[in-house]
Amino acid sequence: MSKTVAFKRSLIIRLLLLTNLRSIASSPDNHRYNVGDHVPLFVNKVGPLNNPSETYQYYELPFCRPDPVIQKEESLGEVLSGDRLTDALYKLNFRENKVAKTLCHKKLEGDDVAKFRDAVINDFYFQMYYDDLPFWGFVGKIEDNSWTLEDKSPKYFLFKHVQFDVLYNGNQVIEVHTIGDPNQVVNITKDAVIDVEFTYSVTWNTTSAAFDTRMDRYSKASSLPVHQKIHWFSFINSFITIMLLMGLLALLFMRRLKNDLRTFSSGDGEEDKEVGWKYIHGDVFRYPRNKSLFCAVIGMGTQLLTIVFCLFVLVCLGILFPYNRGTLSTALVILYSLTSVVAGYTTASFHCQFAETGWERSVLLAGIMYAGPLFVIGSILNVVSVSYGATSALPFSTIMVIIFIYIFLTIPLLVLGGVIGYLFRSEFQSPCATKRYPREIPPLAWYRKTPCQMFLGGFLPFSAIVLELQHLYASLWGYRIFTLPSILFIIFIILILLTAMLSVGLTYIQLSMEDHQWWWRSVLCGGSTSVFMFAYCIYFYARSSMTGLLQFSFVIAYNACVCYAFFLMLGTVGFRSSLMFVRYIYRAVKSE
Repeated sequence: MSKTVAFKRSLIIRLLLLTNLRSIASSPDNHRYNVGDHVPLFVNKVGPLNNPSETYQYYELPFCRPDPVIQKEESLGEVLSGDRLTDALYKLNFRENKVAKTLCHKKLEGDDVAKFRDAVINDFYFQMYYDDLPFWGFVGKIEDNSWTLEDKSPKYFLFKHVQFDVLYNGNQVIEVHTIGDPNQVVNITKDAVIDVEFTYSVTWNTTSAAFDTRMDRYSKASSLPVHQKIHWFSFINSFITIMLLMGLLALLFMRRLKNDLRTFSSGDGEEDKEVGWKYIHGDVFRYPRNKSLFCAVIGMGTQLLTIVFCLFVLVCLGILFPYNRGTLSTALVILYSLTSVVAGYTTASFHCQFAETGWERSVLLAGIMYAGPLFVIGSILNVVSVSYGATSALPFSTIMVIIFIYIFLTIPLLVLGGVIGYLFRSEFQSPCATKRYPREIPPLAWYRKTPCQMFLGGFLPFSAIVLELQHLYASLWGYRIFTLPSILFIIFIILILLTAMLSVGLTYIQLSMEDHQWWWRSVLCGGSTSVFMFAYCIYFYARSSMTGLLQFSFVIAYNACVCYAFFLMLGTVGFRSSLMFVRYIYRAVKSE
């Protein structure tokens, strides 16, 4: 194996330290051992390096295995993250050095050799946990013989010896590493029956690092200086771009609006003809079509915004770590259930501003607005995962737990919020009376219609966040991680502000063209950034090294759910900001 390939693999092992970490909730007292004490070691999963979502249980490969195999009980978030911890034959007792200890003698049949060879070809790595510390290693190696004249085909080798290096401080484990010995390998290029003796060694060394800092190396591995500089540069670039766009829009928009208000306030009938939004004052507050669906969109968008802000609060409080995906999955499930009361209240209260009856239908639509598509997509992914035998396939018990939470926690809180919204209902505050019959909308040029406005409303915010989006996708589908959540939060706030400003500007342009159907269009224009986000996801996948139906399904499906959530959130922001603006300008006009 060349030095370049070896360096690349060692670097990737470092990057693997950034992902799939389980929660470390134990206190130092639970991790104190005497010499010779048993220290818990669990094997977790294996998978191809380029496909982070395609992972399998460790014993899917014919490794030495205990009889019976006992699986560790895991939390909901760990199961959702694909963790499947089971016991192992390795015995790493505290401060006991071992040299060439036999793990097992195993006769590898042709099928077993083929499985290992496929794993080596696809650069499979394995993951284990020792005293709650995660560590990784590769299954085997490839030697390229293209430089020889006799045999130009590559050869595949399986590591039969594993070296464990453990650091300790006093009576506590601080750090653990593992590596396959490149000098002790088995040739698995051909499907021949092989007798293999799997062995391992354990070396213990002291360190001065404290127990409470043993997790720091995982976060430090993601804080490489070059990556940090690029991250800050992209943030500053996005910030400057957004500020320039917001300043330009504010300058042009406020000057034009000020002239319009001065024109209307003067009461000059001839000047009134120069501006068109005054003539639709009797239609601009006409209730939108599909009222129940509209209210459900606003309610669900408000709930998702609440979830995002709660996640940022938990990160700031140190409860959530950006590299702890198991805890993040648990937090998402809990927050979605608890904040459903927000969706119910917002949906019902907004619906009751239009009509006192029928709010139940709006609340029901809000309940399935996001959960329905998420359940369908999750079911499809689960079927695909089952067909592959991947750890992303959820056990039946986990599915029943999720359904139980939704039925007995999410729905009751949703209904409770709806009842509260109904009880504290209020009338819709309209500065202008609505006419009985709607005014006819004049023909509009193609660049003033909804598709063009959606393009403008989505492209500008997307262009400002695309660099940060690259970091985010690299975190979700690679081995990088966001260690600066504060920057991500600032970018999210700026995205909301820019979406609000563009939605107001596009609504003003629409009203100036005497088009009073702005309700749904403000939602579509505000949420159109998500369309560009999804398109960029496809572009990101095409340029990555990810392959296979399983990984492709996960990338497309998960990003579809994320982008749909952004559509609902930003669409809600677009409508709320447009509504505030419309109310403001029509209150400012003199009553005639």
